[in-house]
Amino acid sequence: MLRKLAVLVVGMVVPLASLADDSLVKFKGGIGVDPVSTVVVNADGSVTVNRNIVRGVNPPGQIWRIGDLSADVTTDGSIRVRGKGLLLAGGNGIGGNANQSVFATLICEAAAPFVLHNTTTTGVKLEADGDFQIDDVLSPPPPTPCVSPVLLIRNPAGAWFAAGIPDLED
Repeated sequence: MLRKLAVLVVGMVVPLASLADDSLVKFKGGIGVDPVSTVVVNADGSVTVNRNIVRGVNPPGQIWRIGDLSADVTTDGSIRVRGKGLLLAGGNGIGGNANQSVFATLICEAAAPFVLHNTTTTGVKLEADGDFQIDDVLSPPPPTPCVSPVLLIRNPAGAWFAAGIPDLED
């Protein structure tokens, strides 16, 4: 009798577990921003600086680094992001958080026009050590599937400070 009950419980739990996996995309690790993507010295000696614009989103004016990032986005648009050590990597404020707040943006298109799926754009305050947590819902909800996911961590002015690395093993 006990064995039949155990088989029945396992039979009920396994399908429920598969229903609970509604993950759309995950990110593991992060890349801090370098605001300059290329510098070209022209034939006339002038210099052309190209900003590191990602899918239409501008970088800030200074280099930022991030120690670690993990994020999970579900099919209903819920998002959970954990970041560690998002700090200035240059300038007079190096090693500080510049009193910034951050929010998350998911972009699913590989080519324009890009749709920005944002958490609350007022953001969450960075801790003194650059750590932050975002638990929110993206607006508008992202498409399923999200064919070319890019996750940007941005400030309320709109600049991106860090990007998530897609977790391709999940």
